[in-house]
Amino acid sequence: MADVPTTAAAVVIGGGVIGLSAAYHLARAGVDVVLLERDSLGSGSTCKAAGGVRAQFSDPVNIELGQRSLRAYERFTEDLGQEIDLHKSGYLFLLDDPDHVAAFEANVALQNSLGVPSRMISPAEAKALSPMVDVDGVLAAAWSPEDGHCTPESVVLGYAGGARRAGARIVTRCAVTGIEVEAGQVRAVLTDAGRIATDTVVCAAGAWARGVGEMVGLDLPVVPLRRQILITEPMPGLDPATPFTIDFATSLYFHLEGPGLLLGMSDPDEHPGFEVGRTDAWLPRLGAAIERRVPALADVGIASGWAGLYEMTPDHNALVGEAEGVSRFLYATGFSGHGFLMGPAIGEVLRDLVLDRPPVVDVSELSADRFADRGVRPELNIV
Repeated sequence: MADVPTTAAAVVIGGGVIGLSAAYHLARAGVDVVLLERDSLGSGSTCKAAGGVRAQFSDPVNIELGQRSLRAYERFTEDLGQEIDLHKSGYLFLLDDPDHVAAFEANVALQNSLGVPSRMISPAEAKALSPMVDVDGVLAAAWSPEDGHCTPESVVLGYAGGARRAGARIVTRCAVTGIEVEAGQVRAVLTDAGRIATDTVVCAAGAWARGVGEMVGLDLPVVPLRRQILITEPMPGLDPATPFTIDFATSLYFHLEGPGLLLGMSDPDEHPGFEVGRTDAWLPRLGAAIERRVPALADVGIASGWAGLYEMTPDHNALVGEAEGVSRFLYATGFSGHGFLMGPAIGEVLRDLVLDRPPVVDVSELSADRFADRGVRPELNIV
């Protein structure tokens, strides 16, 4: 049975990158913080992520969160003493639809206005950057050289170690069973190992956040959706500068992973749910996308793979804020596949919200109540 403290100034629920980043930044700010994880750290979605880090988005808030997180990942080894194998090989979106080209042109203009060095390039330039792709039918591509990928497991280790050194208490194998609320105020978190008196809760439970929100009567519209990743056998002769490459029309993507490639693609036939077992149902569609866009991969063997959960919202934008009607219940979830890359900045945002000061990035437009009074604000650049 986990040994839980009886009191804390703030309790973070969820031990993925969002929760660990929040605990780290809160502890460094002097907050007495306890983080609860029902399994092992990173065991939810974080350590099953593809590891991409980028600022190429269509929403200005996401661009700012991505930028700030990129800078944090660049300093990660220096700041936290943990190597994360950051590869700044860039992100390349291949576009074969005129409407997509027009949308990405507008996105690049917005990104440039916010300091992101992205640009539109020709199919020939895209081929030079990512030699394995077949650019037949590609009309243009969007390229940002400062994006890349790193290792999620190492990020988890770094934030956990940094949080502990700063004074955070991290409790694993401890499930949250309820949250006490009295007169609209959080009073305690209940776990299977005991009660923790607190007046502040941060929900960073990812795909499981909806259930945590229900404990205080808050609807967090998060739907879990399985996504699968494959790792190829070693491929001699890979260009070490190969970028994180995405065929936007199909969502097929790949990046270097050791001596081979990590690759994945969304499955439009996938049904919402918490199933994380691997399935072959998506492979024919994946094979067709590979044959069309990266034929060199058609005969490469698969060494391993896994499945994890995206936490989807109706507009593919995150939910970040504080519950209305329940004082000091904060949440950061629903990143729709981009929680890992935004984790560093979101941890800072949550620190600031807990301390009741203006956050480093204005996330007011991401509050969960937007669906009731403002409608959706769709993010285009999702894969």
